[in-house]
Amino acid sequence: MTVVASGIEDVRQFWNSHPLWSGESEFEPGTIEYFEEHRNVVIRDCLAGRFDERTLPPPENRGDVLDLGCGPGFWTIELARRGCQRVVASDLTKQALSLTQRRCEFFGVTAEFSQQNAEELDFPDQTFDHVNCQGVIHHTPNTTACIESIARVLKPGGTASISVYYRNRILRSWPFLRWPVKLLASMGASLRGRGRESIYRLDDVEEIVRCYDGADNPIGKCYDRNEFIEILRPHFQVNETFLHFFPARTLPFPLPQFVHRLLDRQLGFMIYASVRKL
Repeated sequence: MTVVASGIEDVRQFWNSHPLWSGESEFEPGTIEYFEEHRNVVIRDCLAGRFDERTLPPPENRGDVLDLGCGPGFWTIELARRGCQRVVASDLTKQALSLTQRRCEFFGVTAEFSQQNAEELDFPDQTFDHVNCQGVIHHTPNTTACIESIARVLKPGGTASISVYYRNRILRSWPFLRWPVKLLASMGASLRGRGRESIYRLDDVEEIVRCYDGADNPIGKCYDRNEFIEILRPHFQVNETFLHFFPARTLPFPLPQFVHRLLDRQLGFMIYASVRKL
């Protein structure tokens, strides 16, 4: 895992100034075009073309649902549209909550909004049936505290879907793969916006992980499967883990859909866990 020295206020300041998908999109954050483009990229690129139902709560846990680290609101919308009765969108930053609220207004979705630090949630114990937390707790100083908070606010038998950056075979083999990847970079492979254009030219795996969300991103961590399960196990029964996110959009050539789906399953850079509170 990456060793970090930045604090939660550094994280808040960065994400308030650089909301997810800003810089990469050609559209102004908060416009309907921005939200539609973001959803298309999440489905097409981050999930390789298909929404994964495994990220949803089981039917019996679709009552009170917390979308923790809602960002610009992709998951808030999906949860509300897919049968969750009450969705509370929460984030560390006011900017994210403002974007999510605007997104809900555009698409006719009802949600509640609450500014929260995932390390110290101020909801009462046993408030939620399910917590959705995708790609969030690897950006905070105390990831273990986030896991503890999620478990605390879940009702008995509550479930969660949690994902973090995954130290996949590419990152584990980076000393041998960095030169072929740099060749791809010379052909145009790149990640646009937030100072990430040269990310494939970096030598340090930890810097690649940190810089994925921006050159000034203060914290980025990645975990192997055992590490991830280890931080979940004190509080949860881990029912399933699976991978997603092979960023095909960053390559200098298009990938056939079946190839992208194979890489997504085998070489995804995000590991998802479906868990139930002990």
